[in-house]
Amino acid sequence: MRLRLPHFRWSWSLPATFILFFVVAGAPFPFGSTNDLSIAFWCLCLGIAVIFAPTRDLRSQHVWLLAGIGVIVAGYAFVLHEQLSDHPWIAPFNPIWKRASELLEVPIAPSASIVKNEAFFALGAPLANILAIVLGITVGADRERARRLLWVIAISGALYALYGVLSFLIEPTMILWRDKTAYLGSVTGTFINRNTAAAYFGSCAVIWILLILEDIRRRIPERHIEWKRLSRDLSDIPPREILPQLASLLICLMAMFMTTSRAGVALSLLAMIVSFTVFLRKDLPPRTGIWISLGSGVVVALGLMQLLGGRVSSRFDSQGLVDEGRVEAWKSTVKIIADNPWFGTGMGTFQWAFPPFRSPNISIRGIWDAAHSTPLELVSEVGIPLGLLVAFAWIAMFIVLAKGVFGRRRDAIIPLAGAATASLSLLHSCLDFTLQVPGYSIPFFALFGAGLVQSFRTTEQSGRQLAVPAGWENTRSEIAAKAGHRSPEIHKTVYF
Repeated sequence: MRLRLPHFRWSWSLPATFILFFVVAGAPFPFGSTNDLSIAFWCLCLGIAVIFAPTRDLRSQHVWLLAGIGVIVAGYAFVLHEQLSDHPWIAPFNPIWKRASELLEVPIAPSASIVKNEAFFALGAPLANILAIVLGITVGADRERARRLLWVIAISGALYALYGVLSFLIEPTMILWRDKTAYLGSVTGTFINRNTAAAYFGSCAVIWILLILEDIRRRIPERHIEWKRLSRDLSDIPPREILPQLASLLICLMAMFMTTSRAGVALSLLAMIVSFTVFLRKDLPPRTGIWISLGSGVVVALGLMQLLGGRVSSRFDSQGLVDEGRVEAWKSTVKIIADNPWFGTGMGTFQWAFPPFRSPNISIRGIWDAAHSTPLELVSEVGIPLGLLVAFAWIAMFIVLAKGVFGRRRDAIIPLAGAATASLSLLHSCLDFTLQVPGYSIPFFALFGAGLVQSFRTTEQSGRQLAVPAGWENTRSEIAAKAGHRSPEIHKTVYF
């Protein structure tokens, strides 16, 4: 008897897909990947993956997305040249070098940046984000790979949340193998900062909610949910098929609340409420359904806040949403921008640029190495023109994602997850520095890319084999036979 081995078909997309999933799952692990060695390693991995990136599924709309990213890369390259070059094309030298030369009475070669060559070392995190979103587009052009990416982020997030909760209960003074020097009363997972951890766990909770809703919605046969029969339909779902997802959602929510981050928890709950409402918008009663859903979501969020987030509520009561020190820091950062409007002070130079502009209303304790507002810090380091270009890119991304959320008939969960987590991360970064932590930004920039590429409806011409989604067992011939017709050849374009 001859043994027949399973046939394995090699695909050039496999290396890129595997590396992307590995980086997405591993980036949060080494303390949020904030050190240069970790960032360099992820850039190396993502760069290798880009070499093998699949392109056969890309269409003209996807190429335009990559072209837009190319414009951003060109903008960064121009600013980087001006800040690093001894002979910039148009950028003026920062006057700090002339003053230093006069004080020291020695000639000093000037630069457009206040710290020479710092822009080169600060390039790692933006480069990793760009590579991640490019891979999200190329790998995520295939719907199955895009959905797997969604699951990889959700499962890895649940595992990190589980580790965070257990490590806090067992040994709260340690993060992995290092001593924990800050936020001893809060869960941080593998991150250093509790605010970034809250945004990460909250983003993963948003994805789990969408995955659970999609699974439940698929099991309900009616075109529109019959709310009177909903409890019976839910009881028909085998517990073993839904409990793992619910448990993963619960552990992410628990870890999120245990971070005690005010903005992280509040914005995550807001993202969950809006995502829930948008996903079920067609099943809600007309006119009042959306408002009822939003109101119910707020009630549930407040209940969870009281049940799991007592310490978060106490921080809101005592400190409000934002402390006064951050507001003063933002005002100081605006002054930096006013003094360096065109090319900034140099990428990665905020901690050196801030002291002369530091407000006297800020406590003298500690060093401000971040503006606690990523948009303001970005503009202060690279200038207003590049900052506006990045802002326009974010606006364009949200427009495309919105088109996918409201235009797709299937797989709308992918652009919806991208839009929800992008909104959460951007809003939180206006109050903190979430998107400046590669352990958070790399996985979700990959998700943004997959959400963008899946925002366009799939067009399949006749003569090509259509991919049949799960649960659609009837072919067009069988549908025609049930209708009492012969199976004519269909030449129309089919949209999903």
